[in-house]
Parts: sequence; structure tokens; C-alpha cells
Amino acid sequence: MSKINIGILGCANIAQRFIIPALKELDEFNIVGIASRNTEKVNHVTKTFNIKPFYSYNSLLEDKIDAIYIPLPNSMHYEWIKKSLKKNINVLVEKSMACSYEEVIELNNIANTKNLVLLENFQFRFHSQLEYIKELIQSQKIGELRNIRTSFGFPPFADSDNIRYKEELGGGALLDAGAYPLKITQIFLGKDIYVDSASLEYPMDKEVDIWGSAYIKQKNGNLATQIAFGFDNFYQNNLELWGSKGKIVANRIFTAAPGFEPTIEVETNDGKEVVTLKADHHFKNMLYYFYSQIVYKNGLEEEYDQNINQAKLINELKEKASGK
Repeated sequence: MSKINIGILGCANIAQRFIIPALKELDEFNIVGIASRNTEKVNHVTKTFNIKPFYSYNSLLEDKIDAIYIPLPNSMHYEWIKKSLKKNINVLVEKSMACSYEEVIELNNIANTKNLVLLENFQFRFHSQLEYIKELIQSQKIGELRNIRTSFGFPPFADSDNIRYKEELGGGALLDAGAYPLKITQIFLGKDIYVDSASLEYPMDKEVDIWGSAYIKQKNGNLATQIAFGFDNFYQNNLELWGSKGKIVANRIFTAAPGFEPTIEVETNDGKEVVTLKADHHFKNMLYYFYSQIVYKNGLEEEYDQNINQAKLINELKEKASGK
């Protein structure tokens, strides 16, 4: 197949550290350019990676591109996803997809009508450690699944002006860190779930929620998940699956970076086993998946459903936390 011409909107850290290097190593993609309103920054980034700079987002969308990667602040996702889809451009966007449930529904309806890819970048979905854990569950290694606990949180950001602290930019712990445990809950409990109870902490000196938690239950089953997340926490990045005969613990479930060898703890009545897995590159794996979706159009509706369900859970968590 011919290469996919892809553009990048913004010079976000995740783009520079992971996505651009991964794209440069893959034969499936050709990076047309990077667009930014910050001339100095985009000149520096494009010079570093030997990529063409664009000085407005629209100018990049007007070029000959098949796909766009959007790592802009959350508040800008809706506008630029919609503009991209309207121009028949496939979209890979950082989480969270948009700032409201209604916006996500609208965007996915557009993508569906145009038969375009709209993929929210939860790269951990494509790491081999997740497949290994699924296989353990399916093999009944820990018996029948009884409960799930998952946490993702980290200490305060060094810069008090960080975009994640800005309400007008769609900041807050829920749309950032909280999106991860919500996503993995659906992988193990299915999409037919709801937020039973939740809390969000809004400190007086901050514009947004800084930490929170929720209890999520199946509608037609007995399984539940406790999730926790935050920007003002001791670092946690874990998943615990508790079964009738044992438990599984992964302590780097969301951000097992390229080169990192994750460990999985499996404990049963026979004792505890710590398995060290091979390093994997979940960013490359995700980009391969994005490519295959663009080329073969297999599973587009499943991704639309996932996107909408994720936004529904975020909305439910907000409402439960506010007492609605």
C-alpha cells in the first residue's frame, strides 16, 4: 500500500518524545508537516526532526494529507477534529477527545457518515502486556474475576502555568489522568457499565479538578471497578485484578515506554510469581493500527462506539461527583 500522508497539529511534548520519532521510523507514514501558531517553537521542532513547518493549522489541513494527529489542548480538539473530518481527513487525537459528551457524539456521527477513522490515543491498548494479562484472565489463572482496582496519578506539575490547570483549555485530572482508568475498565468489564458514585476535588486555588475517584458497575453483571486519579498524588500507575483463586498486579500499565520491560505479579495459593515481559513499543503498535484502520476500514464502528462510551462515562462521573 502507498504511504499515508500525515500532518501534526501542535508541538506537544508527547508528539516530540514519542509520536514523531515513531512515525519517522515507520514506512507506512510520510509526515507532511507540523503546524503551530508559535513560530519560534515550530521552527525549532521541525528543524530538529527535518520536517516542514506550517504557521497556521488551516494551512496544514489545506495541504495534501490523508490523516492528522492532534495533540492540542482538550478545549481545541472539537474544533480541529470537526474541521479535519469535514475535509475527509482521518483523525488520531490525544485523550480526551472533547470536553463534552454532546461534542463527542457529533464528531463520531460525522466520522461515521464519511467512513473516516476517528481514533482516541490510548496507546496502552496496544502494549503486549495488556494482551498477556487478558490471556491470564481467560486461562482462569486467578479463577473467576471478582473485582478490579486501577489508579493513575502523579505529583503536581513543576510549572504552575501548565495547561492541565487551565479551565479554558479543558484541563483537570479527570480529562487527563482519569481517562486512563475509565478506558481500561471498559476493556475488562465491557461497555455496558455505569458510574455508581464519584468524587472530584476542586481546590480553592485551582480552576479545575485536581484529583478524584469513582465506583463503576456492570448493568447486567456483578463486577465493579474502583478507580482513582489525580495531579496531586503519590505516583501510581497500576491495575489490580482480583479473582476467586488469585490476583494479578501490573504497576506500569498505562505508560510502559519503549524499551521498558514491564513486570506482572501473579499471586495464587501456590505462591507469588513475578513475570518480566519483553519491552514493547505501544506507540508504534498504535500507529500500525491507525494505518490499518485507514487502509482497510475494519472496525471503524467499534472505535466510534468506544469513543462515545468513554465520553458517556466521563459525563456520568462529573454528574455523580456534582451530586446530580
